[in-house]
Amino acid sequence: MTASLSFLGLPDRLADGRLPRVVIFAAAHGSTYPGKDSSGYALAADAIRAASQDDAPLVEHWDFNLGGPLFDGRPVSCIDAGDIPTTLHDNAGNRARIEAKTRDVLSMPAVPILVGGDCSVTIPFLAGFADHGPVWILQIDAHIDWRDEVHGERHGYSSPMRRASEMPHVVGMVQVGLRSVGSARLADIEAARGYGSRFVTAREIHAEGAEAALRHIPEGARVIVTLDCDSLDPSIVPGGAYARRPHLH
Repeated sequence: MTASLSFLGLPDRLADGRLPRVVIFAAAHGSTYPGKDSSGYALAADAIRAASQDDAPLVEHWDFNLGGPLFDGRPVSCIDAGDIPTTLHDNAGNRARIEAKTRDVLSMPAVPILVGGDCSVTIPFLAGFADHGPVWILQIDAHIDWRDEVHGERHGYSSPMRRASEMPHVVGMVQVGLRSVGSARLADIEAARGYGSRFVTAREIHAEGAEAALRHIPEGARVIVTLDCDSLDPSIVPGGAYARRPHLH
C-alpha cells in the first residue's frame, strides 16, 4: 500500500482500540501460469485505492441506497490493513499467505474484503472460510472460471470456481453476468452444471434485474461475493475481459 493512500482514507487500525467489523486487504498474486508475465496485477489494488479517494469525504454522509448513514451512524469500523506480501510465481507461498490472512480476519471476528490481483487469489480466500461454512458463492463475472488446469496449473485465474466446488464448506454457487464467447469449453459447462451451479447471464440481469440471481440463493444463507471487473459493461471498463483487471471479494 502506498504510504498515505488507503481505501477511502480508512486507517490501518482503530484509534480507540475497538476491533474492526470489516478488514480490507490486498494481494497482487495468487497462482500464476508458467512463463506468463503477471506483474501488472500488482498495480491493481493501489489503482482502486486511488480511485476511492474522491469518495473519502462522503463516508459520514447519508446514503439513500441504504436509507440512512453508513455504518448505521456509528463510528467508522473498517480498516485497510494493506497488502499481503506476494511473489510472482511463488504459487504455494502466495496461497498460504492469503488463506492465513483470511482466517486471521475471520477470527477477530470481522468481515474480510480482499482486493486483487487476478482471480487466482479467490481460491485461497475461499479456502480461508473452511471453518465458517456452509457458504454460498455469488460470483459476478463474464466467465465461469471452471478450467481444471491451464499449463499444468490447477489454481490459476481460470480455475477458482472449479476449485471452490471441491471445498466441503461451499454448498452452492450462483454465477452472474455471463456473456460473450468467454473462456469456457463444453466440458467446463457440463462440469459446472453437474455440480449444480446456477448460471445467470448478463442478458437475464438486464431483463430481470438482481432478482434473476438472488432467487437462487436460500434465505438466510451465508454468501461470499466475488466480483471480476470484466462483469461490468465494457463501456465502463473498456477491454475488461482481457486487461489486467482487479477482483474484489
